[in-house]
This record gives sequence, C-alpha cells and structure tokens, in this order.
Amino acid sequence: MEIQITDFNITQTLECGQIFRFYKIEPDNFNIIVQDKVVNISQREDQLFIENTTLDEFNLFWKNYLDLDTNYKIIKDTLCEIDIHMNNAIRFGGGIRILKQDPFEMLISFIISQNKAIPHIKQCINNIAERFGQPIFQEISSETYYAFPTLAQLQAATIDDLSECKVGFRAAYIKDAIDKLSSGEVDLTSIASLETADARKQLMKIKGVGKKIADCVLLFAYYRTDVFPTDVWIKRVVEGFYFNQEETKLEAIDTFAKNTFKDLAGFAQQYLFFYARENNLFKKNAKDT
Repeated sequence: MEIQITDFNITQTLECGQIFRFYKIEPDNFNIIVQDKVVNISQREDQLFIENTTLDEFNLFWKNYLDLDTNYKIIKDTLCEIDIHMNNAIRFGGGIRILKQDPFEMLISFIISQNKAIPHIKQCINNIAERFGQPIFQEISSETYYAFPTLAQLQAATIDDLSECKVGFRAAYIKDAIDKLSSGEVDLTSIASLETADARKQLMKIKGVGKKIADCVLLFAYYRTDVFPTDVWIKRVVEGFYFNQEETKLEAIDTFAKNTFKDLAGFAQQYLFFYARENNLFKKNAKDT
C-alpha cells in the first residue's frame, strides 16, 4: 500500500524515544509490532509504503496510530515562532509525529525504561512479549514476532517470573501495576476522561511511576500534548538551551514548559530531545540515552 504524506519521517518518528517495538531493516525501512499486528513501513521522500495491512485496516487503525490526520505544519509553525532553539530542533527533526499507542503497553514499557538504555529496554519488552504474549501471524519476515501481553495474560505472573525477563528491580513495579489494574484501583480506560493532573495522579498510584513516567504514558498513549516529560537528559537539554546550563529544579522546568509551549509542550519535548540527542548536545557521559 502506498500513501502520500507530508511532514512525516518514519525514522525520526520511530527513533525519538516514544516506541520500542520496531526493527530497522535498512534506512527508512522498519518492521513494527503494534498490539497483535506486524507491518513493514518504508519511506521514499513523501511516499509511505505499508506492507501486511489492508486499506480498511489502514483507515481504521494505522492512520490514527501514525497521527496522519493532524496538521503538523501548523504545530511546527507555531513552535518555530517561539525561539531559535525550537526553530533549529524542528528544522532537524520536523518529521516526528506523536504515535497513539496502547496505554497498558506504554505503562509497562516506561516502567521498564527507568535507568536503562534503549537497546536494553527493547530487549526486556521483547522478553516479556515472548514469555507471556501470543505469536503473531505475518508474512513479511522469517522472524517470529509476539504481541505484547494483555493484562489478563500477565495477571498470573509472579515477581520471579517477571525478573526472569531481565527487568531487574522493576519487576516489583510491574507486578504492582498488574495488581492495581486488575483490582480496578487504577483504571486505564477512565483515565482518558480525566483532566491531565488527575490522570497523572491516578498513574502515580502505581509503585515506581513518578511524574516523568506518568507523563510519557499520558503523551504517548493518551495524546496529552500539554505534558512535558522530563528525565535527566531532557532536563539537561532545557537547562542548556534556556537556563544558561545552570542547575534547575524540575518544577521550574515544568512551569517553563507550560508557560512557553502551552498545549504543544509534548511536541516541543520530542523535537528538542531528538535534536539534542542526535547532535550530542549537553551530553555528559555514555549512559545518557
């Protein structure tokens, strides 16, 4: 299937830190696992090619998942007017789009992401999928791909079971998430109707879920583009661009992002993060991801 697109770059979108279940086949060509689906997406200039799907499935699922109906030119033009840093970031990574991903997978994935490099995060997620998920029928690769497990499939998992997936201390956090979701103490469906602050509080009821992880889930699963996920790396980037590289409290960065980027804060975060990371700006050691 061939799709005409603008303001979209598949490599930038997949490699900006918002998704972990993809495999690079060659430049601008990837196999992507989403729920119980595997597709190959490649790009040549403004042409997007998607294999292993149908037109109906594209219209019903992939168009929304890839956020193709959103006018990113307006978003980028608005952000570019803010300052030279946003202008440079968007000129560098202007093909990024915010994917609309599954809340449960995002919650578990970003719990795993704490203090880990991206390759290790991907491996841990794949370990969980292979152990608890179902194989996906597909004809685009000789590899066996597995769907990310559902809550029901993970309910019987023990901390020891999860630890065997190489997630380390995060096994207890994943187990707590499973337990709270199973009991209804935290309801991922109802979070969609809450105000952002209340939605964040609900997610933070889970052990190991702080503001940064909650904001990642809100941005990448619920499309709450008013949030600005801030970890050590993006904190350093904002300090470098906007606070003369001086140590700045997270609360001050959050306030700055809200006042400066407003409802486009999530887009701004992705552009700034990708631009700074790919150009090794403000990077202090090899552990930064």
